[in-house]
Amino acid sequence: MPTLSFRPLAAAAVTAVLVASLAACGDSSDSADAGSVTTNGVTEVKVAAFTGAPYTQTTIKVETQDAIRAKVPKEILDSGELTIGEGALPAGFPPLAFVGNDQKTLTGAEPDLGRLVAAVFGLKPVVNNATWDNLFVGIDSGRNDVSFSNITDIEQRKEMYDFASYRQDNLAFEVKKDSTWNFDDNYQNLAGTKVAVGSGTNQEKLLLEWKKKLEATGKTFEVKYFQDQNAVNLALSSGKIDIYFGPNPGVQYHISQDASGNSPTRSAGTFSGAGETLQGLIAATTKKGNGLADPLAEAINYLIKNGQYAAWLKAYNLSNEAVPTSEVNPPGLPLSNS
Repeated sequence: MPTLSFRPLAAAAVTAVLVASLAACGDSSDSADAGSVTTNGVTEVKVAAFTGAPYTQTTIKVETQDAIRAKVPKEILDSGELTIGEGALPAGFPPLAFVGNDQKTLTGAEPDLGRLVAAVFGLKPVVNNATWDNLFVGIDSGRNDVSFSNITDIEQRKEMYDFASYRQDNLAFEVKKDSTWNFDDNYQNLAGTKVAVGSGTNQEKLLLEWKKKLEATGKTFEVKYFQDQNAVNLALSSGKIDIYFGPNPGVQYHISQDASGNSPTRSAGTFSGAGETLQGLIAATTKKGNGLADPLAEAINYLIKNGQYAAWLKAYNLSNEAVPTSEVNPPGLPLSNS
């Protein structure tokens, strides 16, 4: 599973499709890759391919960049493919990685960025899906050149991997759309509220630290736990809780999903998954010292500069996690925060 700061947020119907599509195999490869088509050096990447509401498929065009391609390790260029690891088995985690309505194409923000980067390199994307644990085995063994799978930049991981950052690692506060509450970068605003959080998560750790600080001033708030995400959503819509504190991608997915329903919600603020002193980052992850991290960052920066990056984030309602530039091995979470 992704880092402790992440908990999947999916509708029951979507989950059923994912389980049926993914659980039958322990490791799958989207070798045909219906998510992208290349003609004469121009690749059309079908972002949010084969999805329904709340997403609309967007086609993003990318031209091969020879100067960046020339920096990709020779063995990868000779293969003609960029193998992309995903850790989405068995059930996926919308909006980051899940099986589309064709019940075979792995779509979502993470594999789609991998396809965009492959297009910059002029390589065929091959998406290999596995469990979270086997995701790293795939990098170690060389089965995958790189993984785009909501991997947080953590200092300890740099002993074995190189990173090229591409998205902020944020947590979000979700409230009913008509709520007047906002976080406003001040945990003291939580006083007097009821907040749901996942047990054993990074966000729970932050929430309990804030609760302890507030109690020292004579104030407090109530922390609530539920068996699954559907129960959290029901509690929020019914008013049993005031706030859900969880991973921003999942919160944005639920907000988009329920926008036209009877109980719409909104984001009431975000907070770095790394805490108040460091902006957490999600990064493309490759084997340490293999020479791929620099061209990965250059490819991402090309996409940022030329607008494809913004279009990709917008397609998944993740524009609030944009980074101004991709960095190679930027400061990451210390082990004590992960």
